[in-house]
Amino acid sequence: MAQPKNQKDSDESIKIICRNKRALHEYNIFDAMECGIVLTGTEVKSLRDGSASLEEAYAKIISGEIWLIGSDIPEYAMGNRLNHKPKRPRKLLMHRREIAKFAGKASERGYTLVPLKLYFKGGRAKVEVAVARGKQVHDKRQDQKKAEAQREIRRVMKDRK
Repeated sequence: MAQPKNQKDSDESIKIICRNKRALHEYNIFDAMECGIVLTGTEVKSLRDGSASLEEAYAKIISGEIWLIGSDIPEYAMGNRLNHKPKRPRKLLMHRREIAKFAGKASERGYTLVPLKLYFKGGRAKVEVAVARGKQVHDKRQDQKKAEAQREIRRVMKDRK
């Protein structure tokens, strides 16, 4: 009989390939969900080398399916004429009810679907996609002030010890 895995075991099986750091700065994140991604063989090999970028990527719902657009997975160095296109749209794998839930939130004015990270989990490529709203300039300044205050507090507490 198989034994359930604990949280520590599941964390060890995750290998993060890339994060979208700009997304956390540019957007307020409301709801995130993990989904699979459809890849070709050379794309998987390129990801295993650890090279990808989600900086300019976004997700879009097209005819009831979610597509990742603008993500950059460079060509595999050892690939031949069957190599993939680096910026091609890639289909994301989610259940219909999850897509419907996300579509309802993302279709509201000002909301968008943003990929947060790309990783391998149990040997399969996964993408974490979030419903987000763009921040205004004053929101970014407030977040920056909060981060500076937290850094200052940590520095003072470290000096006290």
